[in-house]
Amino acid sequence: MSIYGAMFAGVSGLAAQSNALSMISDNIANVNTVGYKGVTARFSTLVTQAATQTTHTPGGVNSSPFSYIDRQGLLQGSASGTDLAVAGQGFFVVNEAANPGFGDDFFFTRAGSFNPDQNGNLVNTAGYYLQGYDLRNTTPQPSSSTFTGLTTVNIANLSGSASASTNIALGVNLPSTAPTTAPGNTFSVTSQVFDSLGNAHDMDIVFTKTAANTWTWAASNPTLDGGATSSATAAGTGTITFATDGTPSAFSPAAPSITLTGFTTGAGNSTITLDLGTVGATDGLTQFAGDFTISNIDQDGVRFGNYTGITISEEGIVTALFDNGQRLDIYQLPLGMFRNPNGLEARTGNVYLETNRSGNFQLNLAGNGGAGDVAPAALEASTVDLAEEFTKMIITQRAYSANTKVITTADDMLEELIRVKR
Repeated sequence: MSIYGAMFAGVSGLAAQSNALSMISDNIANVNTVGYKGVTARFSTLVTQAATQTTHTPGGVNSSPFSYIDRQGLLQGSASGTDLAVAGQGFFVVNEAANPGFGDDFFFTRAGSFNPDQNGNLVNTAGYYLQGYDLRNTTPQPSSSTFTGLTTVNIANLSGSASASTNIALGVNLPSTAPTTAPGNTFSVTSQVFDSLGNAHDMDIVFTKTAANTWTWAASNPTLDGGATSSATAAGTGTITFATDGTPSAFSPAAPSITLTGFTTGAGNSTITLDLGTVGATDGLTQFAGDFTISNIDQDGVRFGNYTGITISEEGIVTALFDNGQRLDIYQLPLGMFRNPNGLEARTGNVYLETNRSGNFQLNLAGNGGAGDVAPAALEASTVDLAEEFTKMIITQRAYSANTKVITTADDMLEELIRVKR
């Protein structure tokens, strides 16, 4: 009977609109949830086959949720360097366990509010641990279809290391008018060098004019920074010949170097390459008129450094910072890619699992294979628009009321039909 059909169609309308309201309520509840992707109701007709072409058999309506998971949320700056967002396509890879094992699932998320826990593992507010490639143990591939090599990003117990000096580059002008005999023919440059334990030493390199356009150099025994007695034995001498245009014409030996042995600090012996410039160029030593001038003294090596924090690049590289200026790349974060991100299955904690509709995941490094960039010190805001949700709520409310009118009208019609028998 079409009256009963109309009533059942109204009932399906009530159910569909109730379902739509539940989606609206979820959206409004998550308006401030980091990385939340809004969901909307999509309605479809329910059709039953009519007995004849002159009659209509009501079917009703059905509503199903559709998540706009691929929609980009607004990026908002954060004061925390471990807060992360994705600018573009892709998802952070997370795990429910700090030390993933058998049975621990990998998930995908855009919720990048990560902070170190008591063990130094980066975990977000939902309790999921950030996964990355440990650059100290492996070189990640630009793309991968497995989770092999991923580990929880941990920033605890990071200590710096000392680095011995291996190179000194000098930019010095030796006065062409200097005499060839003492006094006045000797000039000194003091360079700081570091031993293998990170101790700083002051070492003099002495230049002496021996003939027209000819100079010698020799390294003096270094002293501990601020000290007065020798802290090692230096061995290194050579000769520089200048051309008439003031540039070096020859070095002897051709590759100058200084050997340091017998450090009183207990450090190992070291050899330092001395870069005096290029033959025929003015990028190192020169012999021009004027005073003895030093334009640059560049040496490598660093003292022991303490860990001060981390920084994360757009490529997803996590770099540890130390107070001696050293930087150590420790992790690189991959981004999960899907052919149909909107087909992912949502789980509690604003994470997703792959499904047949989403397609298989592909882990790409940021900026590769269509993957977006990592935005450090930023969070992706919810994609929910409150004005839009309130508008939908009004429409849903009116549609629900209209469907109740259908049911009450059908009830009135049935009541009239019953009265016919009376």
